Amino acid sequence: MNQQYENFKNECDFEIKKQGSNQEVLQLTQEWVNKANQLKYSYHFEWMDRPIIQYPQDMVAMQELIWKVKPDLIIETGIAHGGSLIMSASMLALLELCEAIETGTVMDPKTAKRKVLGLDIDIRQHNREAIEAHPMSSRIQMIQGSSIAPEVIEQVKAVAKNHQRVLVCLDSNHTHDHVLAELEAYAPLTSVGSYCVVFDTIIEDMPKEMFPDRPWGPGDNPKTAVWEYLKTHPEFEIDKSIDHKLLISVAPDGFLHRKI
Repeated sequence: MNQQYENFKNECDFEIKKQGSNQEVLQLTQEWVNKANQLKYSYHFEWMDRPIIQYPQDMVAMQELIWKVKPDLIIETGIAHGGSLIMSASMLALLELCEAIETGTVMDPKTAKRKVLGLDIDIRQHNREAIEAHPMSSRIQMIQGSSIAPEVIEQVKAVAKNHQRVLVCLDSNHTHDHVLAELEAYAPLTSVGSYCVVFDTIIEDMPKEMFPDRPWGPGDNPKTAVWEYLKTHPEFEIDKSIDHKLLISVAPDGFLHRKI
């Protein structure tokens, strides 16, 4: 890292801390999130022609983490239209392309070592077909079944044991009990130095009436599960610097860094 870039990073870190402690900005951000959620803001974005159902800010954060961690396996619970799987796979392809350029080797997608493993209780046929027809499909494996079913957990562990650097993303059923069970099952697969990212923790900070037809809401959601899990798992810590940088995110307190 050259001195100019290091100085720039230090300046950014200082500014990020300031904006993360600015109560006026935080309040305005929450008000915006509440309003935007009523318009289904997160449903309106795609990655390489597949709906991703994420905030652009979180998409940027994920590409930063993938580049930083350089995982060879990304585990994702919740598939929906497959946009997140496609994004993760494309980032892994970029990692391998850069490594091939640096080493002067030829990258063959058919023998790619880096993979994305997606889990969903219901992979709808039209989504499965679109994902399997996508250019990134050779890097994607899918398992249909409940992410907390013992047989599914065992399948995931069997895949993970063949990989060294693992990044985990939890984004399926958002109830406290379900997410806590996912954390117990999959967070331990996270490599030291990597992340377990728990999405939709923002539910805790939103009005109860925004979830009239859902089994989750304030007091029963991914953030409450994160808080409960961390009580007995000191190997993880919330990376607040990501929250402070993004401000707008569906995952406040959800970027869990594995320290040990």
